[in-house]
Amino acid sequence: MATKHEQIIKYIDSLGVGEKISVRQIAKEMNVSEGTAYRAIKEAENKGFVSTIERVGTIRIERKKKENIEKLTFAEVVNVVEGQVLGGRSGLHKTLNKFVIGAMKLEAMMRYTGAGNLLIVGNRTNAHQLALEAGAAVLVTGGFDTDDHVKKLADKMELPVISTSYDTFTVATMINRAIYDQLIKKEIVLVEDILTPADQTICLHGTDKVEMWYEYNQDTGHGRFPVIDRNRKVLGMVTSKDIMGHDRGSSVERVMTRNPITVNGKTSVASAAQMMVWEGIEVLPVTDAHNKLEGMISRQDVLKALQVIQRQPQIGEKLDDIVTNQFVDTDESKNAHVYKCSVTPQMTNHLGTISYGVFTTLVTEAANRLLRSQKKGDLVVENLSIFFMKPVQMETLIEIHPRILEVGRKFGKMDVDVYNEGVIVGKAMMMVQIMERS
Repeated sequence: MATKHEQIIKYIDSLGVGEKISVRQIAKEMNVSEGTAYRAIKEAENKGFVSTIERVGTIRIERKKKENIEKLTFAEVVNVVEGQVLGGRSGLHKTLNKFVIGAMKLEAMMRYTGAGNLLIVGNRTNAHQLALEAGAAVLVTGGFDTDDHVKKLADKMELPVISTSYDTFTVATMINRAIYDQLIKKEIVLVEDILTPADQTICLHGTDKVEMWYEYNQDTGHGRFPVIDRNRKVLGMVTSKDIMGHDRGSSVERVMTRNPITVNGKTSVASAAQMMVWEGIEVLPVTDAHNKLEGMISRQDVLKALQVIQRQPQIGEKLDDIVTNQFVDTDESKNAHVYKCSVTPQMTNHLGTISYGVFTTLVTEAANRLLRSQKKGDLVVENLSIFFMKPVQMETLIEIHPRILEVGRKFGKMDVDVYNEGVIVGKAMMMVQIMERS
């Protein structure tokens, strides 16, 4: 039996794209309190099929697929540019495929403007009209309004006309930044991208006998199964260690490990990997906010995903990428890996010396590259001590010398020396966990 919260989420999901939603309307429709309705709307927003826009309200939008995350809806554009909608509200859920800056003659502008585009233009009413007729939405910059007949046309065509107080250049930069941030999010693989779904997961119920574990073990060759109740809520995990020494007629509930570690679908694969290494576990149940089973991930799934991520071409640059792109592997001798790095202006603090965060990234990346070159796997830093001996100025070249002091299957000790013109400027000592490659 689904809870009220789940029923409301399902109801919102069933609404037509573009429909307006309000707390009061949901509360009345579903016969629940306004607090319950508000919580469900917020969750729908987090799941990406509802958007709240200032001065417009909350609307049902299209749920975006992972591969299309770099495309923004017009509703998101309104939020990005802090705009107000002048007309065509019912088209806010639509996705723009490109934007055109209207800084040219009208005829030339229209040659570049087509269906699904967003024309960014100032106080040029005839351009607003022609863009709508071509199937494009309009973003009016400089805080200008548009004519009533344009607003009526926008409503008829279901294409938004948005007004923002920002100038054209700033607006284009803001939208570009939003798309860029989306591209970076696209690179981050989440647990929901790699899990084995609940309907393909073999589960035991608390009332099952231990005998059932043996049957599943024989059929699948696996020894770890989640234990759920009638509502698919996770009660525990049962492994070969748990059933050892127990009678086959005992109930699973008596022998299972209660309150197992779980993750949700929005957890990054890197976090799940660290958790599995840290806790020494092979499989993790994936649950929703109400502890209902959504699927399972194994250590093999996680390691495979991490290796795929490393082979992907970089789409959006994160701060770590900007820093480590300066790396040059000199490999000066057969026994030592040496990395050189130029300190660019964006890597410095307000004093013009290398920032502490950048320094940490550099020593960690150097250690990681050394481990990878020795086929040891990837590292997760457990403990890091950094000693800053001398300030490192902007536009200088530093040399980073990582060394493995001790390494086992799962843990390692490393130190890293950083030099500038032959003088040591910093040192790091680190304890790391090693994620072996399968």
